[in-house]
Amino acid sequence: MKALVVIPTYNEKENIAKLIGELMKVNGELEVLVVDDGSPDGTGEIVRALARENERVHVIHRPGKMGLGTAYITGFRYALKRPDIECILEMDADFSHQPKYIKDFLREIKEYDVVLGSRYIPGGGVENWGWSRRLLSKGGSLFARLVLGLPYRDCTGGFRCYRRQVLEQIDLNTITSEGFGFQVEMLYACHQNKFRIKEIPIIFPDRREGTSKISRKIVLEAFCMVLKLRILHKQSFRKTLLESPVQARGK
Repeated sequence: MKALVVIPTYNEKENIAKLIGELMKVNGELEVLVVDDGSPDGTGEIVRALARENERVHVIHRPGKMGLGTAYITGFRYALKRPDIECILEMDADFSHQPKYIKDFLREIKEYDVVLGSRYIPGGGVENWGWSRRLLSKGGSLFARLVLGLPYRDCTGGFRCYRRQVLEQIDLNTITSEGFGFQVEMLYACHQNKFRIKEIPIIFPDRREGTSKISRKIVLEAFCMVLKLRILHKQSFRKTLLESPVQARGK
């Protein structure tokens, strides 16, 4: 299946050229789109130079930090304008998402609509994480599972693959979260639309170079977004209960 990998970046000059080089080795058709938020370290310029040399490399330059979620949405919209793209992957630029797993995603997406890279199923895991980060990640995923009724073990991971039909059916205008929140919101939308979702194990090491983009603001936003989705779900359920007797009488 013809695939495009969407990679948001901000100050990833230490990693981006190496990562693209690794992705180009996966197969001869895989394409890469980097959505750069005006990185002052020159990340965007590095990708622009690579794009001039390789037609499978693309870059979208944005004027400044506009957020992870909107970067992915920008990448998704680019992919959907390409009728030859059959599936879209998302991944980080810091090698925490290892290119060697791309083949696993492309194999599984032939049978499923969404494939999640999971740190918390047998065979998956994390490396070189402190206890606080482990607690934050596992706790965030557990919170989303309990509040939203999601059956997936890893709800906050950002290494995923979607069939294009999934992104065509979901109203991307309604996805507004960033960071962890974006991943949970997208997963919830896929779950609500009853797409076939598969988790595959990945090992998630800490980034090789650069600094983490996780902040308290992102964590708080994710927490609030999960509660918001739960409230909206309840309101929708009540509306259905109220409308159904009227519909029944109309019949």
